Amino acid sequence: MTIVERLRAAGCVFAEDEAALLHEAASGDALEALVLRRIAGEPLEVLLGWALFRGLRVAVRAGVFVPRVRTELLVEQALPLAPPGAVVVDLCCGSGAVGAALVAASPGIDIWASDIDPVAADCARLNLPAGRVRLGDLFDALPAELRGRIDLVVVNAPYVPSDAIALMPPEARLHEPRFTLDGGADGLDLHRRIAATAAGWLVPGGTVIIESSRLQSGATAEAFESAGFATRVAHSDELDGTAVVARLR
Repeated sequence: MTIVERLRAAGCVFAEDEAALLHEAASGDALEALVLRRIAGEPLEVLLGWALFRGLRVAVRAGVFVPRVRTELLVEQALPLAPPGAVVVDLCCGSGAVGAALVAASPGIDIWASDIDPVAADCARLNLPAGRVRLGDLFDALPAELRGRIDLVVVNAPYVPSDAIALMPPEARLHEPRFTLDGGADGLDLHRRIAATAAGWLVPGGTVIIESSRLQSGATAEAFESAGFATRVAHSDELDGTAVVARLR
């Protein structure tokens, strides 16, 4: 069987495209090893060492959440609010894909990022300017001098309800750390924490844009409204993405 046939038999929907990318990445025994790992269910992006995000090849490593196309909605919503000079934070940054896409589209922004996982932070440092990725819990990871100076926060925090993780595709369920997916009983534990603490870090009128789902977006918006934000829900059918845009009153 050809590599395309083997990938198709393993359930890879875009077997031809994946085979071409694996051929680009390796040859001979190394290629065969990648094919076997892909057939076993490892994410293609981890095997390649990068994920395509808004046209960028963003470095990705094993143990790091793989950026999804739907998360590009955060960038679309953020760009009008991120002119040169704006202080922007990629919170729960993972690979740093959102921050990297914003820097590429608006090079003059003052970008910062944080993640609680050292593996993710190390990966994000490959994609973001030197010295701008901080390891720690949400806003606490950031330099104190940013308090009250942040114009925009973009967030893709875990929001899958704990009981729903068992229903996720094996690529995510088996090959991405649970803490990058698990948002607690209703999926919104981190959303509520961010809503409760964001105001103290933002400039007056500053904005938080946080990924959610259609079903959860109302509850996410309510958490921010309770914390003094005006909210709206953005959705893209093309990207299959949903985000809550919360502006500090």
